[in-house]
Amino acid sequence: MVVLPLISALTSGWPLGFASAPYDPNWALAHPRRAAWMALAGPAANLLLVIIAAIAIWVGLSKGVFVAPDEVSFDHVVAAAHPEGLWRGFAFMVSVLFSLNLLLATFNLLPLPPLDGSGAVPLFLGKDSGRRYQEFLHSQRSFAFLGLFVAWQLSDKIFHPVWLAVVNLVHPTAHYG
Repeated sequence: MVVLPLISALTSGWPLGFASAPYDPNWALAHPRRAAWMALAGPAANLLLVIIAAIAIWVGLSKGVFVAPDEVSFDHVVAAAHPEGLWRGFAFMVSVLFSLNLLLATFNLLPLPPLDGSGAVPLFLGKDSGRRYQEFLHSQRSFAFLGLFVAWQLSDKIFHPVWLAVVNLVHPTAHYG
C-alpha cells in the first residue's frame, strides 16, 4: 500500500494505489452477473461524485463566484471569480474532486484484471460464458499484476482525452484542448 504508490509516483509522476473489498469468490462464481453489477458500484460512486462536482461548478458559474479558467489542469477545472478568499480554495477542492473521481472511474473501468471493468465483463456474456470467465479470473491470479501494469501504461493515453471531453461539457461556452 506504500511501495506501489511511491514507485509509480517516481516513475510516472502520479501515484497508483489500490484497494480491495472483501467478498466471497464462490459467490461470484455462482452469480457472475450479480458480481459484475457489484464491480460497477465503485466506478458508479466515482461518477456520482464527478456529477456532484460538475453541479457545484455550474452553480458557482451561474452565481458568479466561479469563472472558466484560461487554461485547465487536473486541479484547476474552475477558477474563483475573485482570486482572494474562500472561493479560491473551494474552486481548488471542487476541481480536484471532479478530476480525481473521473480518473478513478476511468481507470477502474478498464477491462483488465483486477480492475472493476474486468469484473463487469460477464454483463456482456451469456450465463455459462460469464461463469467460465469468472472461473478463469479466479484461477489465473497472475494476470492481476499484468493487468495493473498495462492499465498503468494506458491510463494517461485514455484518461486525458476523457477528462478533456468532460471538462468541455462542464464549460460549454469555452473550448479546451
